[in-house]
Amino acid sequence: MYKNNASPRLFSTLFLLIFSCLLPAHAAGSSERTPSAPERDRGDGPYQRLILRGGIYVSGEGAPAQGPVDIVIENDRIAEIVVVGNPGLAIKQEGRPVAAKGDQELDVSGMYILPGFVDMHGHIGGSAPGIPAEYVFKLWLAHGITTVREPGSFNGLDWTLKHVKASNENRIVAPRIVPYIGFGQGLKKPVFSPEQARNWVRGVKKAGGAGIKFFGATPAIIAAALDEAGKLKLGTMMHHAQLNVMRTNVLDSARMGLTSMEHWYGLPEALFTGQVIQHYPAHYNYQNEQDRFAAAGELWKQAAAPGSERWNAVRDELIQLNFTINPTLTIYEATRNAEAQRSAPWHQEYTLPTLTRFFQPNRDAHGSFWFDWTTDQEIAWRENYRIWMLFLNDFKNHGGRITTGSDAGYIYKIYGFAFIQELELLREAGFHALEVIQAATLNGAQALGLADEIGSLVPGKKADMVIVAENPLANFKVLYGTGHYQLNANNQPERTQGVRYTIKDGVVYDAQQLLSDVRAMVKQAKAAESGQK
Repeated sequence: MYKNNASPRLFSTLFLLIFSCLLPAHAAGSSERTPSAPERDRGDGPYQRLILRGGIYVSGEGAPAQGPVDIVIENDRIAEIVVVGNPGLAIKQEGRPVAAKGDQELDVSGMYILPGFVDMHGHIGGSAPGIPAEYVFKLWLAHGITTVREPGSFNGLDWTLKHVKASNENRIVAPRIVPYIGFGQGLKKPVFSPEQARNWVRGVKKAGGAGIKFFGATPAIIAAALDEAGKLKLGTMMHHAQLNVMRTNVLDSARMGLTSMEHWYGLPEALFTGQVIQHYPAHYNYQNEQDRFAAAGELWKQAAAPGSERWNAVRDELIQLNFTINPTLTIYEATRNAEAQRSAPWHQEYTLPTLTRFFQPNRDAHGSFWFDWTTDQEIAWRENYRIWMLFLNDFKNHGGRITTGSDAGYIYKIYGFAFIQELELLREAGFHALEVIQAATLNGAQALGLADEIGSLVPGKKADMVIVAENPLANFKVLYGTGHYQLNANNQPERTQGVRYTIKDGVVYDAQQLLSDVRAMVKQAKAAESGQK
């Protein structure tokens, strides 16, 4: 058993330093870095008893759609799911849940009801300054996202915890927030010993964090921090940055106790056979973002071949370790077609001007690496995706857990819309539509240790749901806030509406109303900027 040789004074110093990160960013100034969410102005409920009438539900556990059903919600919990007939026939009234005086009813006849989505990589605001939390939260909820793992708490853990509490009490319009904090955040100097790492982790637990995100450190320090996090039942995630990946790849960190990896860095390196270092070009400089992302597009083809002994061994060991891969395919999508993401149809009405500027080529902004992005680089990234997707599908097919995350706020990706793109990309990777839904719901809940509460539509669990008029199993595009562009029966082009309702903790949100609020925020921000010019 580990014996704590650190002095009480060292622990107190570290704990105070941790709490220095709990002060909101710009606390001494006139405004917050990310403006806090206001009191809840949308959503009805939770109700003592609410009955959803006539929907078609998808459990999230891999079972096919079933309906029509009536779903009874009592306060914030699913109380009952009752089959009330067969498709194409009139619903029989006999046996349907009866609405008593004071009960609420919502007609969702023929609509599809899914479990609330879990975004496993959702920055509240990201790196661009001045992005209101209200903007982020309403876009997430409007796309059916009812739970978010916040991977860094860039605004300070106390700022995040304030929103965690307000969301849990449904005092703000926001998904459920699971707060992680970047390793070493709040310390004036980097952690330089295993003892310091353990004490820092204890401070995170005491402060109320749910987990830790690692970006890089020495193996001894990471091992100590992961061990302590495991003892304290804190979640762990890691971006295996190129600066540290040679000494700690995904397999190394999983053996140390890491529970989930972000993106894909560190996975090809674990699959190397004839080399130990990525083939960096001589001019490569990690601080040059175009160098970083261009070389990354050449990485998967350096890994062991699909189906090879090394490929299978790494896959199987990660599965045996109950490891979770959160690929965030969506955040790199522009690397294989920059113009398509730059000109996505939602940018005009839903992207704040601050984000538009942040996305533009800029040597000082992370992820704005379009200094001179070429045809050949896009082609390389398409091949990168092909092999990456092969591994994800193979990992899933052998029992591995894949989850969904968006990492929006970077590289032309905005909140909510990016998450739906992630669903499409998993479908492209070979996942059955039901497997995509499971990745977006139950798998995330399992990875967060919340599967008893959320992640599937089962009586007794939280009433977290996504309701859409069209069948998302046939076409995930119907979930976008901008809807799906199609030809109607009258030979006229039209757009569907996207998600109709999102229910979180039994509170019913009109997704279209949330989208209208966001459009108004963007319009106001653009008008304010025009007035300043």
